[in-house]
Amino acid sequence: MKTCPSCASPYGYEMSETLYACPECGFEWNPAEKEESMTIENQILDANGNPLQDGDSVVVVKDLPVKGAPKPVKAGTKVKNIRLTEGDHNIDCKIDGFGKMALKSEFVRKA
Repeated sequence: MKTCPSCASPYGYEMSETLYACPECGFEWNPAEKEESMTIENQILDANGNPLQDGDSVVVVKDLPVKGAPKPVKAGTKVKNIRLTEGDHNIDCKIDGFGKMALKSEFVRKA
């Protein structure tokens, strides 16, 4: 078993003599190749491990309480045209009924 370079799962398994796969995120890699295109660790991933990009649409996967608001952002709320940022709350967006917000990528999935 090898550690997945994409999600750091310790359950990477050998598919062939030169190819390994991760059962958690589905990433496949050749450990003999140098980490040339492994900028994956800088990518922002959603709750399912899919990479996010600026302009994507996402769906909130659980109710999120909002400080100062009488109600939470409900699970299933679709958010369009996200912007990725650095930091703990790495998604900037506008949500109808709430306005501008910052979300954590672990609470959304790609639409």
